[in-house]
Amino acid sequence: MKPNIKIIGFDADDTLWDNEPFYRALEHIFNEIMLDKMSPEESSAELFKTEIANLPLFGYGAKAYTLSILETALRLSNDTLPAISVRKILDAGKQLTDSPLVLLDNVEKVLKALAPNYKLILATKGDLLDQERKLKKSRLEPYFHHIEIMSDKQTDDYRKLLQHLDIKAHEFLMIGNSMRSDIFPVIELGGYAIHIPYHTTWEHEKMDDVDLAEDHFMEIDSLLNIPEKCPWI
Repeated sequence: MKPNIKIIGFDADDTLWDNEPFYRALEHIFNEIMLDKMSPEESSAELFKTEIANLPLFGYGAKAYTLSILETALRLSNDTLPAISVRKILDAGKQLTDSPLVLLDNVEKVLKALAPNYKLILATKGDLLDQERKLKKSRLEPYFHHIEIMSDKQTDDYRKLLQHLDIKAHEFLMIGNSMRSDIFPVIELGGYAIHIPYHTTWEHEKMDDVDLAEDHFMEIDSLLNIPEKCPWI
């Protein structure tokens, strides 16, 4: 039986527009600064440790990422990081917060196709100002009935979102690139989810293989193919 989907949620970063490549560019600058002390693989591993430790304090987003890079660089240099390197990281962090907005292929075409029949929402996590800035650049705001910028995207966060939207989980379909943030929590609540893989994924968003109910989960290679291949809409 076809579900009665009332609202379709979209993730933003790396689902509607490019995001992760800009973060990896800043990480490359950090790795170059640390080259006299360790390999890029080693410095990236140290940075990841700092990011995870800082999530409860800083959350997600460009500013949190820049602070974690600075903290890691200072720690690895025993607080002897040259001022010129501090400046280089800060300048790159500012560029990250104001990076160009690059929509992924066919995003607006798909939103136009779905908007007449469903309420569309944007459900993304990250820094409020950062995400608002990117949304404004995207010019996609008119397509969305509701915009939710979340501090995190775990099961309880989605439960609160569904309560706010006044719908049941089985009336909600989430579309995104992260199994951890966009797919698993929604299915756990009884909703539906479509995974759109992105070529680069932050390590924290990766998950070991998990069994998901096939009648509530599917993977589609492109947003453009959702209207044709998804049996729920």
